[in-house]
Amino acid sequence: MTQKRPLYQAIRSAIEGRIMSGALRPGDRIPFEHELMAEYGCSRMTVNKALSALASAGLIARQRRRGSFVTRPRIHMAALQIPDIREEIEKRGHVYGLRLVGRSVHPANSAEAGLLRLPAGRELLALRCVHLADRRPYAVEARLINLAAVPEAREADFAATPPGSWLLAHVPWTEAEHRITAAAAGDAAGLLDLGADRPCLVLERWTWREAEAITYVRTVFDGESFDLTARFASQGAREQVFGG
Repeated sequence: MTQKRPLYQAIRSAIEGRIMSGALRPGDRIPFEHELMAEYGCSRMTVNKALSALASAGLIARQRRRGSFVTRPRIHMAALQIPDIREEIEKRGHVYGLRLVGRSVHPANSAEAGLLRLPAGRELLALRCVHLADRRPYAVEARLINLAAVPEAREADFAATPPGSWLLAHVPWTEAEHRITAAAAGDAAGLLDLGADRPCLVLERWTWREAEAITYVRTVFDGESFDLTARFASQGAREQVFGG
């Protein structure tokens, strides 16, 4: 005989389904506790248990006296990998979007040459775009691509394909460097729909093929909707796993 699922789990699944389907979007308020009690004919304790489970899963945020609201998509990304933001958003069930806000080809000025560690005057493709999760601004990306290393990028349609996704699919790299800092939203605030002093996480990355620079990218994320994680093994564990 199949055991009946607890009611709090059914309530949780129903709300989760509405969030994942897009019927409830980030920032939307879910029904108040008394509304859910009336809808399901259950106690406040049962409703509270369902909402606590949704909050623990990061799907809603509970605010005293205001109710519960759908949170913005949150991504956990390995700090030592080359991230594909589109892939990370989509594999968590959110709809990815891209808005290209700037594109130019020009000789590298001294600051740009310094960032890419190239001679001044080298031709660069400069891109600026906004990554979207469920049609909401998620991250602002500013990227420089060395056209001497990646000439085909000149004709790529970056309004349709994210620059990072395109580079990962088309351009082999041998070395990468990450720098992670915290900063105010600054000039990315308008594109992220945030206040200029909102805390943000800034990920800078350089990639090379042998000694040749490929790209430099600076991506600004809302500090409340993004974090980086990494898992390490000790030297002894690596030797045991990979055996040499």
